[in-house]
Amino acid sequence: MSIKDILEVAETAGQIILENGGEVYRVEETITIICKAYDVHVVESFVTPSVIMISLKDEDGNPTTFIKRIKKRTIDLSKIHNVNELSRKISNKSASLEEVKKELVKIKHGTNYKYFTQILAGGVVAGCFTGLFGGKSLDFVISIIIGCIIKVLLKKCDELQLNDFFTNILGGALASFIALFSSLFINIESNVIIIGSIMLLVPGLTITNGVRDTIAGDFYSGISRVMEALFVALGIALGSVIIFSLFYYVKGVI
Repeated sequence: MSIKDILEVAETAGQIILENGGEVYRVEETITIICKAYDVHVVESFVTPSVIMISLKDEDGNPTTFIKRIKKRTIDLSKIHNVNELSRKISNKSASLEEVKKELVKIKHGTNYKYFTQILAGGVVAGCFTGLFGGKSLDFVISIIIGCIIKVLLKKCDELQLNDFFTNILGGALASFIALFSSLFINIESNVIIIGSIMLLVPGLTITNGVRDTIAGDFYSGISRVMEALFVALGIALGSVIIFSLFYYVKGVI
């Protein structure tokens, strides 16, 4: 096996973890475990939420460096779990390099849930948050509809590769518009519905990882994640404020 093959496997494993919501330290640990399992003992890695940099040295001391730009991030903890399980097999010498490559491709391109299931789950989550915040049965139903529509919106925005900030503006605006428009015809708590629905967009894991990275000493990663979360929250708020302003302006004119 060549050092480039080992580097490719380590990079792919790290990329899967980082793209699906994993912490920076977990990416660096996985890269180190994989490389040392294949007898590469000089391993240096530097990971941020948007870049993976790996440098290895072969037996003759010749360095090989790889840089990978991470352009998209989502949350799929099952993929992180699968990579962790695979790295344990690698450390126990129970998987060849070719087997690991094939397994990583399956993990990277695989999905555990069908598109319809994801949409339905988004609706149920939004409805449950609305109930948690004091919403009634009708509020729950409206939130389910909004949650399903938001999941479709997020999928389409991902396919179009739209900026996350703009996507969250659209999500906040959509939730506010449907709730406020529905309140014109039926007796519902629009504020509670909006709060419950936009919980699908709130970057809870990003904030948690940012704090954890900062505590672990990865200050650049921690600060960048916290700033990312703040901009996501700003986008959600901006979308909602625009619709609220238009709604009350039109209502006042009428």
